[in-house]
Amino acid sequence: MKKVVAFLLSIGPGIFCIGYTVGTGSVTAMAKAGSQFGSQLLWVLILSCLFSWTLMEAYGRYAVVTGRTTVNSFKTELKYGKVLAILLMVGIVIGQWNSLSGIVGLSSSALYEISRLFLPTLPTESYWAVLGIAIGILFILYLLLIQGNYSFFEKVLIVFVTIMGISFIISMFIVFPAPSEIALGFLPTIPDAPGGNLMVAAFVGTTMAAPTFVVRPLLMQGKGWGINEVKNQSKDAFSSALLMFVISGSIMITAMGAMYYQGLSINRVIDMVNTLEPVAGKFAVALFMTGALSAGLSSVFPILMVAPLLVADYKNGKLDVKSKLFKVLTAVACVVGLSVPIMGANPIIAQIATQVANVFVLPLAIGGIFYIINQEKIMQEHKAGIMLNLGLIAAFIFSCIISYIGFLALKDFF
Repeated sequence: MKKVVAFLLSIGPGIFCIGYTVGTGSVTAMAKAGSQFGSQLLWVLILSCLFSWTLMEAYGRYAVVTGRTTVNSFKTELKYGKVLAILLMVGIVIGQWNSLSGIVGLSSSALYEISRLFLPTLPTESYWAVLGIAIGILFILYLLLIQGNYSFFEKVLIVFVTIMGISFIISMFIVFPAPSEIALGFLPTIPDAPGGNLMVAAFVGTTMAAPTFVVRPLLMQGKGWGINEVKNQSKDAFSSALLMFVISGSIMITAMGAMYYQGLSINRVIDMVNTLEPVAGKFAVALFMTGALSAGLSSVFPILMVAPLLVADYKNGKLDVKSKLFKVLTAVACVVGLSVPIMGANPIIAQIATQVANVFVLPLAIGGIFYIINQEKIMQEHKAGIMLNLGLIAAFIFSCIISYIGFLALKDFF
């Protein structure tokens, strides 16, 4: 266990990246896709994680070589930089705050369903109980955030991510489907069914999330990594992308094994409970729902920070977690996070729809770093090579295609 903790601490910035990407957005998208389409969208997850690795490497390398941050660099290094930096900032905050409301709704519902497993006398649905849980979650996380210490934030996230990873991987092996069925997911196809485009866009929106890369240089700053840590940051980027794939894939396969072969789909949080319990018992259900709750908390924690971090980045390119602005903007984010629980909306539908909004800022995030990391006067011998450039170009093309698919999906959805 000490070696595991030491490994997780060595990839601290990567843990934050997992927190941004593998949240209840991933749990929802992966579980719904696994229950509805089996492993058919596994290839989308593979591409998203591969391109996430490429972008984490690019942003991380730029950060440790130059000591500079993303939004501030966009503002000063790009033509029309101020406009582009503001567009990037606003796009990320809107996308993340949209996701936040669905995440809090899903997390509070998951916690209520876990309670019902062991207290069956509780009502099937309770608006006030779920709202009270949501308020409690945000209050506790806000108290943790105003501690204003990067190292402390990192340790909190390590706890959430570790519980999440262990829960989902064990759940997968309890209901593991035939390997030959899983292998079919490596063939690129889009489900010919209502909601197929929406699921593809949601997959990318939750896995290849712009804040994962844009905030990364700030996290390098918090970790104290400089030019001597080029290799460490590369290891961090790869480890983070690999863990994203393993955890997200285990969720999809769990839902595939438990629901797909029975022709069942997820429309409410309780659907996963009702389906898993007869197959694997209360322990497995509690394990899966604990993973879902940990995923939610591991996402809510960094998302609450995203607006003040980006504003500080724009102003002076520094990690600032102790200012009054940090406390005010995280408090505003907490209020936004209560919107889905207050409205009593279906958190599954809300989460998938809001995840799609994240894909539209991706082309800007990829295009900006592609230009900066190829500037020899800035990067010197560390500028992007052929393989990294090919990866960034492929990621840019992929993000444009997914943005178009996301536009079509949202048009049909509304």
